[in-house]
Amino acid sequence: MSFLLPKLTSKKEVDQAIKSTAEKVLVLRFGRDEDPVCLQLDDILSKTSSDLSKMAAIHLVDVDQTAVYTQYFDISYIPSTVFFFNGQHMKVDYGSPDHTKFVGSFKTKQDFIDLIEVIYRGAMRGKLIVQSPIDPKNIPKYDLLYQDI
Repeated sequence: MSFLLPKLTSKKEVDQAIKSTAEKVLVLRFGRDEDPVCLQLDDILSKTSSDLSKMAAIHLVDVDQTAVYTQYFDISYIPSTVFFFNGQHMKVDYGSPDHTKFVGSFKTKQDFIDLIEVIYRGAMRGKLIVQSPIDPKNIPKYDLLYQDI
């Protein structure tokens, strides 16, 4: 399924996507194409991309080819999903210590759609951090310890 979504394979391509995506939520999925959890997430992202096309642009980013961003966002677990709006990093309070990214796969397509709608509405009102609409039991739990990715 990951072949249905655009891939960003360099820092320059990621920079360009962040700068050029206007009036939409930019969704960057950091991971690897062959990872089973990444493939599960990619399936959800690709199935919702047309429904969310007016609100979001979804791109896949390979962690091995964009080490600068992998380090910058402290991506120690894959997949990790980062959100931007008009070049601004959008943070989401998931009830966990880390508001910068969503780690793991979404349980349902609806969880992802709800999250994009909340980020989009919040961003349109000038907010830089929004409250996650996802049921806390559907949010993967992990420790903020550095792991090899």
